Amino acid sequence: MKPTDTSDPDYFHRVVDCQWACPAHTDVPQYIRLIAQGRYADAYMLNRESNVFPGILGRVCDRPCEPACRRGRVDQKPVAICRLKRVAADDKGDIAARLPKIPKAKNGKRIACVGAGCASLTVANDLLPLGYEVVMFEKQHEPGGLMRTNIPAFRLPAEVLAEEIRMIVDMGVDLRLGAPVTSMQALLAQGFDAVFVGSGAPRGKNLDVPGRYADPAHVHIGIDWLESVAFGHIDSVGRRVLIIGAGNTAMDCCRTSLRIGAADVKVMARKPLSMMKASDWELEEAVEESVEMIECHSPREFVLADGRIKGMNFEVLEYHQEGSKLRSKKIGEKFLPADDIILAIGQENAFPWIESGIGLELDEWHVPVVDKKTMQSTLPGVFFGGDAAFGPENIIWAVEHGHQAAISIHKYCHGEDLGVRPPFAVNLTSTKMGIHEWSYSNSFDTSVRRLVPHVSLKERFKKIDIEVELGFSNEQTRVEVERCLNCDIQTVFFAPKCIECDACIDVCPTACLTITHNGEEDELRTRLKAPALNRSQPLYVSAALKQTGRVMVKDEDQCVHCGLCAERCPTAAWDMQKSSIKVPYAGDQTAGSAQPPQRRRA
Repeated sequence: MKPTDTSDPDYFHRVVDCQWACPAHTDVPQYIRLIAQGRYADAYMLNRESNVFPGILGRVCDRPCEPACRRGRVDQKPVAICRLKRVAADDKGDIAARLPKIPKAKNGKRIACVGAGCASLTVANDLLPLGYEVVMFEKQHEPGGLMRTNIPAFRLPAEVLAEEIRMIVDMGVDLRLGAPVTSMQALLAQGFDAVFVGSGAPRGKNLDVPGRYADPAHVHIGIDWLESVAFGHIDSVGRRVLIIGAGNTAMDCCRTSLRIGAADVKVMARKPLSMMKASDWELEEAVEESVEMIECHSPREFVLADGRIKGMNFEVLEYHQEGSKLRSKKIGEKFLPADDIILAIGQENAFPWIESGIGLELDEWHVPVVDKKTMQSTLPGVFFGGDAAFGPENIIWAVEHGHQAAISIHKYCHGEDLGVRPPFAVNLTSTKMGIHEWSYSNSFDTSVRRLVPHVSLKERFKKIDIEVELGFSNEQTRVEVERCLNCDIQTVFFAPKCIECDACIDVCPTACLTITHNGEEDELRTRLKAPALNRSQPLYVSAALKQTGRVMVKDEDQCVHCGLCAERCPTAAWDMQKSSIKVPYAGDQTAGSAQPPQRRRA
């Protein structure tokens, strides 16, 4: 193998699994260390640089970082990254003076944002410090998009949502509430320099089976029903409720039903429960609240009596594997009674306001064709992000879309090539403070993952907006932060200093180091002290060592960043260095910037 090129930012980026897995590439280990030091405001600002909504995402993020967490490969349970993010948000104090500074002199460019959800707000957050004027059109009378209408208040308190939206709006967004955009052509005629569409996927999928339209008052589309509950248009539901669907929207619908009058709630899944799309933690909380999960039931028809819903007939299915495909067969039928039925079988984009023939290509489903790299549609100057771009995803993906769209909009407004993206960069800084001292906590903590305390079942149903999760206590936080393995503190090796004494190999607690002859990767992996069969991480391979011509090989998947190799090495061939990944944003390393964005890295 060739010596590993550690000057490539992607190498160290991949080693920090959590940051690599996060769509917005949040510097997770660093903000956890800041929390450990009690520097909550610093941790919050580091979070905000990339994910924009730390308080919101600390409660409702889909947590792609956690399945990637190396700790989960060590003792099955990852670090509670998401809930530590909430700690920083809840305890940050007043950070108003640290928010991006907005220039009084504008750069003369006006950007229209359609929708006031997370993607549009991210675009505004990135462009306002560069001198842009941002006009945001929102059909509702409050901003927030699907964060406000589809995430119940018992998961995301209104005050948390309002605070983080206000931070952006108060930068100078021209927010126009109750102002739906009904024509793209008319919007373009207003002379904006660019348009960003972040209107979400506002249409819930229907279930067109017999009886669907006979009692519309008691058959609901999930996202529309949640919106009506959020704005107070619906405040009650029948005693017996069936939820059709098994994703996160279904979990929000079933738990909301319990808070406005339902006593018997069943979630009906067409496939086995092991294949449910809902996040594990949302499923667990629904089950804790006595929601019944019923698998392998496919809805066949609505059952009515005298024009009123009485329940639903289902086909009972049995699944079996047939080659690479999962097949089902009907093994029976079943009737389940219900007073209300809520359809939560998915969402889809709806763009009735985008006209044909304006140069914006639509696919066969009347959905815009969008470049996944630049977020631009086929109509120059019109960009999409969030669910509006590629269908339903999650908040953190919408934030990343917003960042990328802002880069593209800035380039577009200055006549630059949108395909040339500002590069990532990496900076390495030694953490050495003494012969055996490091500027981070390097001991391996054996503590198990902390459980977030919840409001009691007796109390949580008294009001619909009682937040169920209470967040970590100080003691729980103190323990949980120590579970982080500091994957951004890298074992940096200086091959010319190595005397091949094997001291580092002897002291390594995980057998991640091997000095051996070089070879092809597949073969080399089998010759390591601990065969590196898990390819989730690359191998580090040094240049040839001067004593024997062999190479130092490190299995990044095994390393726990304890620093013992660097402490033991008699020639300082090893050092523990913090790798800081510089994630580019609008205005970074591009021409024509009005002024650089005001971002502070702790």
